[in-house]
Amino acid sequence: MQLFLMRHGEASFNASRDKERTLTDTGRYETRSMVKCLQVDNTRFDLVLVSPYLRAQQSWDEIRELIPAPRHCIELNDLTPDANPSYAADVILAYAEQYKADKVLVISHMPLLGYLVSELVAGHEPPLFATSAVALLDKHAEHVSFQWMNVPTAMAATSRA
Repeated sequence: MQLFLMRHGEASFNASRDKERTLTDTGRYETRSMVKCLQVDNTRFDLVLVSPYLRAQQSWDEIRELIPAPRHCIELNDLTPDANPSYAADVILAYAEQYKADKVLVISHMPLLGYLVSELVAGHEPPLFATSAVALLDKHAEHVSFQWMNVPTAMAATSRA
């Protein structure tokens, strides 16, 4: 299974509550740019899991305009910034197994995304996710490996390590 972990696009701070923050124009552009990068890889998602926060939902709106419709899309309260990383990792893997998904896109927030990487990949320090950044984790049996991380500003230089 391939697990694509994506941070929402850049969001404004003009909201009374964190979960109501909206994407900026830059955030929309960054998100579309990352999706175009994924399209080069002919990525079609079987399952999309999205945080209920507005900026993550808006990021998903930008993405779904540019990709083939996934078989399943689920909004998960377990993908908020302060969610429990261990529990969130278990929920993500359970949904992937339930839907027999080979390619899963998770749209969420920092710091959760960084902690998810360290939960899923043994010995991996939590990376920082820039806005709209995408990391690919590859899961075979019980082993999960970190494949690459791409950020919008690095796309031209292609930093896949």
